[in-house]
Amino acid sequence: QVQLVESGGGLVQPGGSLTLSCAASGFRLGYLAIGWFRQAPGKEREGVSCIRTGDGSTYYVDSVKGRFTISRDNAKNTVYLQMNSLKPEDTAVYYCAVDTTCSNFPRPPSGVWGQGTLVTVSS
Repeated sequence: QVQLVESGGGLVQPGGSLTLSCAASGFRLGYLAIGWFRQAPGKEREGVSCIRTGDGSTYYVDSVKGRFTISRDNAKNTVYLQMNSLKPEDTAVYYCAVDTTCSNFPRPPSGVWGQGTLVTVSS
């Protein structure tokens, strides 16, 4: 069964950092892409970052460039999102999703999604 499980969310003060994890099961990384998306209350889901797990190519939406870093550990079948210099506007439920390629990013794919992890940036 193909499954993605996010973890690592929580409450952090503005300027703080968090690292999210997306653990994949039922398939092997290295041949697909994993994207991170987020949805704030009352807003549409938006793309944050994407990584091609084969060659490690990465893509970011402009609002997180220089602050967020996506990475993967194919041996652990896990993708990470390191988030630094967090802002209140980063508050959202963060999801990871699998896609065949990052060429569709930031459009949300129609494949498998995780259940999401809540990130709250507040003082």
